[in-house]
Amino acid sequence: MTPEEFIDVKAPQLAHYGKAFLSDKLEFNEVRLYLWDTLEEWHQLNLQGEAQTDVERVFWHLLYAFDKWPDWVLRGNQFLRQQLDDCCEYLFCGGPIPEGCIGVRP
Repeated sequence: MTPEEFIDVKAPQLAHYGKAFLSDKLEFNEVRLYLWDTLEEWHQLNLQGEAQTDVERVFWHLLYAFDKWPDWVLRGNQFLRQQLDDCCEYLFCGGPIPEGCIGVRP
């Protein structure tokens, strides 16, 4: 599997998980389980190099945000919450890249 194929499959899934979390339809621990499963799959592919596309950069940015911040911060910080929502929308629909997304491959 190429990095592009991996991101093409995983980006919409992550956006779905993110939207469900932000709308209180999914527990945070489910998002975290998805995060760790995704990182494990990425590691097994043994892919290296820099993120190649804006979609990939937004994907890694969103993934890291769910790893870095506790759920109460993601739900309560309006700026961060809006950025997460913008990232999810971008992964679903495209458009201009959300401001401040600096995603890098693990």
